[in-house]
Amino acid sequence: MFDAQHSPDHLPNRPGVGYKPQHYTSLIENPGTVGWLEIHAENYMGDGGRPIAQLRQLSERFPISVHGVGLSIGGEGALDADHLARLKHLVDWLNPTVFSEHLAWSTHEGAFLNDLLPLPYTQDTLNRVADHIDLLQETLGRQMMLENPSSYLAFDESTWSEPDFLREVSNRTGCGLLLDVNNVFVSATNLNYDPKQYIADYPLEKVGEIHLGGHDEDEDDHGKPLLIDSHGAPVVDPVWALLDHTLSLSGPRPILIEWDTDVPEWTVLHAEALRADKALSKVMS
Repeated sequence: MFDAQHSPDHLPNRPGVGYKPQHYTSLIENPGTVGWLEIHAENYMGDGGRPIAQLRQLSERFPISVHGVGLSIGGEGALDADHLARLKHLVDWLNPTVFSEHLAWSTHEGAFLNDLLPLPYTQDTLNRVADHIDLLQETLGRQMMLENPSSYLAFDESTWSEPDFLREVSNRTGCGLLLDVNNVFVSATNLNYDPKQYIADYPLEKVGEIHLGGHDEDEDDHGKPLLIDSHGAPVVDPVWALLDHTLSLSGPRPILIEWDTDVPEWTVLHAEALRADKALSKVMS
């Protein structure tokens, strides 16, 4: 288990947004209710240029959450040493408040797949994921958070439920958890289970950040609803309702609005942040 020399930093219990360069001026001049920002690590692994300069300026005004999408923590192979070194360089100079990654895999036999693919929840998977997280946390010298995936199929060989698997990973490695409420809703719809029961089973005490995002609606080959986690649309009302339910159990948490494709004007994104702020206000003492 990772043994931090000091308590991990925490994001403020306020809304955050995924940073996009077209919103830079608005964030500098009038961020409104937005209290922190998230970036994707892989977009900022270079050594200079306007993106790095803008990020440096933003980091002087906002707590930053760095979210990795390319480590393939669940992959069968070892973590990519070059990728890990670039990530460490970014974390060392930026000194973000938190770092997170996904419970997923995206590499196979040296090839990188531009997707976050699900895992069977078995003892072998647990051992592999825990070993990768141990290496990552020791390399970065900080605790990470692990995000629950959006799922489109279930594995017959799984011997753990997803909440129990994540709890065990956290217990074994000392990592925190990032709860994506939209992913819970997407997976529950696709796999036909109760999202509120999932939240009831989830180790909410380990959650350091909550994500919200939009999804697309489709149908599978049998005409049943199939939701796709797209991050390209507003958060839908049932997901907002699930957030309210989650916060009623967990208490206030930092809430991120993710919008990564078809990125809207700042006013649209800020309106989503305002709605998250209203959800937080219901549980703030």
